[in-house]
Amino acid sequence: MLMTLSRACVTPNGKPGHKMPNKQKVITDNDTEADLSDKGINALEEIPNIMYSHNITRLTLSHNKIKSLPPSMANLSNLEQLNLCNNQIEELPTSLSSMTRLKVLNLGMNRLNSLPRGFGAFPALEVLDITYNFLSEKSLPANFFMIETLRALYMADNEFEYLSPDIGNLKNLQILVLRDNDLILLPNEIGLLSRLRELHIQNNRLTVLPPEVGQLDLCSHRSVVRMDGNPWVPPIADQLQIGVTHVIEYIRTDTYKFLYGRHSQTMTPSAIPPRNDERRARKLARNKQNPYKCN
Repeated sequence: MLMTLSRACVTPNGKPGHKMPNKQKVITDNDTEADLSDKGINALEEIPNIMYSHNITRLTLSHNKIKSLPPSMANLSNLEQLNLCNNQIEELPTSLSSMTRLKVLNLGMNRLNSLPRGFGAFPALEVLDITYNFLSEKSLPANFFMIETLRALYMADNEFEYLSPDIGNLKNLQILVLRDNDLILLPNEIGLLSRLRELHIQNNRLTVLPPEVGQLDLCSHRSVVRMDGNPWVPPIADQLQIGVTHVIEYIRTDTYKFLYGRHSQTMTPSAIPPRNDERRARKLARNKQNPYKCN
């Protein structure tokens, strides 16, 4: 049963006609899906019985004003999809990763500066969206890239400069979105993502690609690759003008492998493209306008 909450309820004496206060949003024991998006919710405590709604499998709390989640969120033992997009969440409880059936978690467009210890312990998570936060490589717990069940990882519009080589552990990953960060290099281990079919790395500070990317099946009609908006070295920039497939084919050549090795040896701090502070300013401005669409 899909429960879409209406603000039009009943009066205290049981007669219809008046709006019930926000804190009287109720989920019944029979509900398996609850859409509580854009209800002005500030805290989950405003929703009676929500932590005891063990039948809920899909919970949408996007476009609210939630600042934190209680550890008891993990009590929703049957929850499979949780959408918290476009709130004001600054930190998450460590208990979140103990939700054994959670498959889809949307944390996009919040105020996260870090993820809790043990966050990578989700046993069944397939889709994770942390787009539009303030995360960097220093924000992630050691086991973040141990979620081997992940099929799609959305990390766009954050502050990453580097990715851990541990990303190679995500053997089932099919979609990786890294656009609009500050990425300087991609790890060679990205070539271990044999199932990857979508790679979005546009608008970063990348100058070269690891040759291992050429091992991936990114030239088929099923694949999507976006890499514009980076200060590529001239050979890659020239190939990109012809098409992305030409870039992939070029980085497979011995000529490019030699260029990549030489480039890596001469990559000094002064050669790293500068950060784009204007991008961060635009991001903050866009956050105020809520341009991000929550799926």
